Amino acid sequence: MGKNIVEKILLNHIVEGELKEGNRVGIRIDRTLTQDSTGTMAYLQLEAMGIDRVKTKKSVAYIDHNMLQQGFENADDHKFIQTIANKYGIYFSRPGNGICHQVNLERFSVPGETLLGSDSHTPTAGGVGMLAIGAGGLDVALAMAGEAYYIKVPKVVKVELKGKLSKMVSSKDIILEVLKRETVKGGVGKVYEYAGEGVAYLSVPQRATITNMGAELGATTSIFPSDEKTKEFFIAQNRLDDWKELSADEDAKYDDIIEIDLSKLEPMVAAPHSPDNIKTCREEGKIKIDQVAIGSCTNSSYEDLMKVSKILKGRKVADNVSLVIAPGSRQVMEMIARNGALADIISSGARILENSCGPCIGMGQSPGTDAVSIRTFNRNFYGRSGTNSAKVYLTSPEVAAVSAVYGCLMDPRDAEFDIDFNDISTDSFIIDDSMIISPAQDSSKVEIVRGPNIKPFPLNTKLTDIISGKVIIKTVDNITTDHIMPSNAKLLPYRSNIPYLSQFCFSTIDEDFANRAMENKGGFIVAGENYGQGSSREHAALAPLYLGIKGVIAKSFARIHKANLINSGILPMEFENPDDYAKIEQMDELKLEDIIIGLKKSRIKVTDTKKGFEFYVKAQFSKEEVEMLLAGGRLNAIKEKSK
Repeated sequence: MGKNIVEKILLNHIVEGELKEGNRVGIRIDRTLTQDSTGTMAYLQLEAMGIDRVKTKKSVAYIDHNMLQQGFENADDHKFIQTIANKYGIYFSRPGNGICHQVNLERFSVPGETLLGSDSHTPTAGGVGMLAIGAGGLDVALAMAGEAYYIKVPKVVKVELKGKLSKMVSSKDIILEVLKRETVKGGVGKVYEYAGEGVAYLSVPQRATITNMGAELGATTSIFPSDEKTKEFFIAQNRLDDWKELSADEDAKYDDIIEIDLSKLEPMVAAPHSPDNIKTCREEGKIKIDQVAIGSCTNSSYEDLMKVSKILKGRKVADNVSLVIAPGSRQVMEMIARNGALADIISSGARILENSCGPCIGMGQSPGTDAVSIRTFNRNFYGRSGTNSAKVYLTSPEVAAVSAVYGCLMDPRDAEFDIDFNDISTDSFIIDDSMIISPAQDSSKVEIVRGPNIKPFPLNTKLTDIISGKVIIKTVDNITTDHIMPSNAKLLPYRSNIPYLSQFCFSTIDEDFANRAMENKGGFIVAGENYGQGSSREHAALAPLYLGIKGVIAKSFARIHKANLINSGILPMEFENPDDYAKIEQMDELKLEDIIIGLKKSRIKVTDTKKGFEFYVKAQFSKEEVEMLLAGGRLNAIKEKSK
């Protein structure tokens, strides 16, 4: 039997376990990336491991999230990351060099290699045939220390692309179609491998849009073959030596197959407040809009912005619309500046932002009260834009740019003008890596600089056999990490200060959560389906840990967040009978007994002492995960082993 691309890469990197669906295996990580929102915590954890230098082929620290410098906090964190990178052998991408996923795609992605990143959109690199996975900061720190990364062998879903996209229909519409079919929880435990005749018509930036937003499926990752289109991209980046061909065998086996006829796709939007709330532009209608934001790691490539410039050239942004554009990298910005496209964009009335994540993470450009915002981003979770009352729609750059001109949501095929995109590609990118700083060869004299905002990360205590506590909050389905630990311009500067950050835990949906948790000395969280979807930020586990949360009982969990809870020593448990969820109310008193035996049996008894009924939860963990939970988290387990 032949092998698919995922199997080929895993077989080449497996260091522990057998490659069999459902098995837990350890894989070797070739490369890592961090960004400044999650990086400070990851590097504090790396320091705690006591190694002298990272052991990966290449690790890169990016500054792209916390770019506003209203106080000292962000600048201090940037200096901390730069000095620790210099000491530990990590390359440092300076502020202004670009978004981690865009720069990584341009300068560091390698087909057939593994990449682990402390950002959920790390799968972007799957656009060149890299097995790229998002994870919590501790997992990335361990990978830098030379440890294996452990995952359950995923199911591999083949996405068969047939035909060719019609004019003004883009790769964004492909991933929106997949999200429409699979939903935001449909990809848990899966990798989506793209294949078929339609792949040959998609450039690397178009493929990267699909693999980037594949994170919204809850998938482990997404991947494309490395072919002639990939080779063209590497030649244009002057990196041919890093390219190699990689494809599935003709008789490769897949767990499922999805077929998409590209010629039948239409321009689509993800309507508020979920990336899987998919409608065609014509179905949604010409609703009046207030803001358009183009950029993010999903759609900020040279190709994307050249399309935008073509649409805006000689036209003006509608009077009722604020248009902001953030190029994905300095390479992109310089190229559109030199060829005149930037001038066309500016002339239209657009505002140009830094080469950074910016409004995608709520770092500025929040919409007005009750405003409608069209964005080329990957997430439109409630409150993520920084304005709870805003309605955020996710679209392609083509839809966004045409809508900015007309002042309403538009199917770009209905525009009164015709645009030719045939001449926007390039066979040579501007290459200038001067803003990527190489680490010191001799680290003995490098001093790590720490600002006063950097606080120690919280550590849990050993797990006891009986745990009692109140239900501090009961949540609905699809609670995101943005709900748990909001990400906005006010809070991002405190990513390395868990005591302060914890005060805002769940604040977008329950302002009293933190106070209630502290008053009751912690307790439990009860949740619905897909708890913890979205970002890889481990702060969504560390803040509840600091507040004394002992366990989370949910109908189901998102992959990365469940791993972060285990790493923090917080018990993630699933209802054995989902109907028991409805019987529990906020502030009920729960008691877990015989936990240690229960962990070995993968089943724990829980008593609601307020209502007087018992129920069981599934506690299904590997042997190594049980050891972490018993020790009170992964770092504690590592320390115990090193004694």
